[in-house]
Amino acid sequence: MTSSTTAATTMGLPDLQDTATAFAHQSNGDLRRAYWLFRMVGNPAISKVGKVLSQMALFLHLPVKGLIKGTIFRQFCGGETIAESLHKAEELRRSGIGTILDHSVEGQDEEDELDATVTEVLRTIQVARERGDIPFCVFKPTGVSRTELLMDMSAGKVLGPAEQAEWQRVEDRMDRLCQAAVEARVPLLIDAEESWLQPAIDRLVEHMMARYNGERAWIFHTIQLYRHDRLTYLRALHERAGTAHFHIGMKLVRGAYMEKERERAAEQGYPSPIHPNKEAVDKDYDAAIAFCVANRDRVRMMAGTHNERSCLYLAGLMDDEGIDRSDERFWFAQLLGMSDHISYNLAAAGYRVAKYVPYGPVREVLPYLIRRAEENTSVAGQTGRELALIRKERLRRAAR
Repeated sequence: MTSSTTAATTMGLPDLQDTATAFAHQSNGDLRRAYWLFRMVGNPAISKVGKVLSQMALFLHLPVKGLIKGTIFRQFCGGETIAESLHKAEELRRSGIGTILDHSVEGQDEEDELDATVTEVLRTIQVARERGDIPFCVFKPTGVSRTELLMDMSAGKVLGPAEQAEWQRVEDRMDRLCQAAVEARVPLLIDAEESWLQPAIDRLVEHMMARYNGERAWIFHTIQLYRHDRLTYLRALHERAGTAHFHIGMKLVRGAYMEKERERAAEQGYPSPIHPNKEAVDKDYDAAIAFCVANRDRVRMMAGTHNERSCLYLAGLMDDEGIDRSDERFWFAQLLGMSDHISYNLAAAGYRVAKYVPYGPVREVLPYLIRRAEENTSVAGQTGRELALIRKERLRRAAR
């Protein structure tokens, strides 16, 4: 832990191990269900078999939707529609936590499907405009563009007339979303993608920030700090923003495609864009936090992380710098169903916190749910932490 975090701890940083606060919103039955769910997804063999069986069952239209919806879907998703998800938003609001409605339907490349994604994200913006508990909206660039087109643009491929027209439609979709968000006064998060898609996304998002972030940051970019070039990118972006007179919205994440990135680099014979070890990733992540705090006159940030030390590092920096814990320039965010000990304890201490609340039809959200299960299996200690905290709270309640 850094000296800043240590110093701030004496000033009253939240205790992230306070399970009474972390799980106050959950009944004994909720905790029991979550405990057994994490036990299952934490077992690699069971998780792998469950992945295959669930995909096969839905493909064959077997009656398993209710089982999925009552278990893993219930843990990690708000509902199948926006309306179904609003009860979760209300529950989070009561604990001082905002909701980020995340339409988690993936793998769609047809023009009508891309247009439908835009329509759905516009609905989330409208709902956020009408409510006070949805502080951000979000979308993935692959939700508004064909994946191969992003790859071609990122590689600098010369486009033919049809592809140029297609790219113009991508720009128009993104501009429509950004304009709607600014008019609704709802900040809009744009997610990061794989490194071979990201250059085109970087250029497009920077263009939107230059267009819409003149007075304050409404449009947020995302950088994945498992890449060894992203801290340098953040610093260069700050210089460009100063020259062009726009503000930066930035979500900091560690990253979601590490194994895929390394495998592709090895297969195609180019240097891996990924840091060699976790220590280097952690160092860059915390350096990016410090950079955003130091440049808060032009940068508004969200720490999208399940890492306790990084959350306490940002909280400590804010306290050390005399930044009000409710300052809207600084947010923490975690996924629904994970790391409640971080989200609820930070919110109870007065920091701004939001939960990503994925939603969509069970069949179409299944790829997202499988990734959550795989993440809990592969991320060192993630499932163990969840289980240990749930076990601690169950024992505390039993002893009352």
